[in-house]
Amino acid sequence: MRSLLNSLIIGFCFLFFLSPAPAQPAMYPWLQDDAVLLTLGDRISPPKGFEREEVRPASFDFWLQCFPVKSGNPPVMLFDGGKKGNQSAHHLVLDLDVGNKDLQQCADSVIRLWAEYLYFTGQYNRIHFNFTSGDRADFTRWAEGYRPVVQGSKVSWVQKGDKGNSYEQFRAYLENVMMYAGSASLSKEMIPVEDIEDIRAGDVFIQGGFPGHAVIVMDTAVHPKTGEKVFLLAQGFMPAQDMHVLKNLNHPEISPWYKTDFGQVLSTPEWDFAKTDLKRFPPQ
Repeated sequence: MRSLLNSLIIGFCFLFFLSPAPAQPAMYPWLQDDAVLLTLGDRISPPKGFEREEVRPASFDFWLQCFPVKSGNPPVMLFDGGKKGNQSAHHLVLDLDVGNKDLQQCADSVIRLWAEYLYFTGQYNRIHFNFTSGDRADFTRWAEGYRPVVQGSKVSWVQKGDKGNSYEQFRAYLENVMMYAGSASLSKEMIPVEDIEDIRAGDVFIQGGFPGHAVIVMDTAVHPKTGEKVFLLAQGFMPAQDMHVLKNLNHPEISPWYKTDFGQVLSTPEWDFAKTDLKRFPPQ
């Protein structure tokens, strides 16, 4: 039954991608119209005996499970066109542009995914993030033509830009957010997940700091007999680079999946986290 469910989920991915509602932007609008959609759910199967958890179509979980990935296992590339030094950490590379500036790093990549999902679903009023200064930046305010003017630690908003909520305006807004936000500010906006067994796609292991780090849960699976749960992680990193699904170097037998009973430390290839670092975006 679950294998049938997984097949239906992948089918829904293609249905949503190829046939967005007329009034809605494309599901992954940064892709070219003729792009071949290879999805995360297509490329990565759960470990033996595990089955993907049910997700609600059009939910953030669903959007992440359907996320486009690059074919094969290409190298992780930096924003400037060079290769990342460590090429041993990734299982596959997400098909997500990184831009040509050193902006879309770790927490910025998480911000990008959450904002892109909200933009796709038309939830413009929920697209807002705080700068490190604590000042809030709303996309709806940006769409009204207001732009932040930063002087030292003070931020004021002045109506001096073009109005509109086009995808081009949305990306300009995100670039501005990435300049002034990071793991320190994002960690304060998210709410703790008290029970690791409640983990779901879209949750984030995050340590706010200078530097800090953040990795996002892309998918989960459960063992129907034991109830054991596993999850996938993806990250961006410094300098800005392709977002990629992480290997589990400590447990290659289930890699790239991670178990929820990882003990006191969640050890990823380039950062360690604790269970108390697991957070999620607040509900509407």
